[in-house]
Amino acid sequence: MFVDSHCHLNFPDLAQELDLYLARMEENKVTHALCVGVDLENLPQVFALAEEHENLFASVGVHPSHEEGEEPTVERLVELAQWQKVVAIGETGLDYYWHKDQPEWQRERFRNHIRAARQVGLPLIIHTRDSAAGTLRILQEEEADKVGGVMHCFTESWAVAEQALALGFYISFSGVVTFKSAVALQEVAQKVPLDRLLIETDAPYLAPVPFRGKLNHPALVKHVAEHIADLRGMPVHELARASTDNFFRLFARAGQADRS
Repeated sequence: MFVDSHCHLNFPDLAQELDLYLARMEENKVTHALCVGVDLENLPQVFALAEEHENLFASVGVHPSHEEGEEPTVERLVELAQWQKVVAIGETGLDYYWHKDQPEWQRERFRNHIRAARQVGLPLIIHTRDSAAGTLRILQEEEADKVGGVMHCFTESWAVAEQALALGFYISFSGVVTFKSAVALQEVAQKVPLDRLLIETDAPYLAPVPFRGKLNHPALVKHVAEHIADLRGMPVHELARASTDNFFRLFARAGQADRS
């Protein structure tokens, strides 16, 4: 069985045909998915999905590129994270691709998320784009290693992965790892310790080969798993079992909710 550790089922392209995509999950043995919050305005939709479907979980966070709407204070994030099916804080981090001026508000928002995660004892979901050095520095300064988390949709070097692993973080691979051009990333996927590896879709984005360029959805996470298993020379069922175990170990609340 597979778990999609990062998707956005509340986004319109997926939400309007949710029953179809949930059925495809079941057909492809994708047993659970984490629906990740990217702003506070649409968080009720994320919560509703997790409330209505036993195999879906939620996170609370504001994406580093999101400029409008309510700004997340530590207190607000802590308040929202009290619900049992909220299993993580994020996604959060830094994105200097869209914000090349490297704004201070991004860094302060990132620090708020880490401080909230430490208060509630939940892991972090980290987004980093053109900002690896700054992301790692703030994780270290704010003692994010005390809660850990995941470097989501990882596309950085092995050197960055090593530093994240040293902080207690997991490394999650999306459909990008299946792209022919992602040679360096494929090498990272071979090196990450099996007990620290996660798989994801980031749906509706980044569909894996052979669906590249099409709408992504959680069922397609199995293609990410198959590609990584092939790279590592191991049976896909072993990769599936390890990544699923890793998901429930990192997101401990998900395991508790799944058993309740």
